Amino acid sequence: MITNEFSKGKVFIFNNEIEYANGSIVSKIILKKETGNVTLFAFDKGQNLSEHTAPFDAMVQVIDGEGEVIINKETFKVKTGDTIIMPANISHAVNATEKFKMLLTMIKSN
Repeated sequence: MITNEFSKGKVFIFNNEIEYANGSIVSKIILKKETGNVTLFAFDKGQNLSEHTAPFDAMVQVIDGEGEVIINKETFKVKTGDTIIMPANISHAVNATEKFKMLLTMIKSN
């Protein structure tokens, strides 16, 4: 069985598990469950996730570099070590002002 999830019972460092790609956004699924998922992203400078909404909360943890998270038209500058929660059903976007890596955790609710 092929899976995109990371191996369980193994120690790893998020920053070492994903590489930047010129002019691109790279993503890797860490966990994917009915109750939500955890995804690792690497953004090249200038890349973005366009404005959208999601039906559940999403937490961004920056593991390398700098970027912007825009929530309901308000811009938050984020850097390595920062965390922000994007609320459900509110528009949000992500911009890479520099190369940056983030961990996105989405928790679904009924």
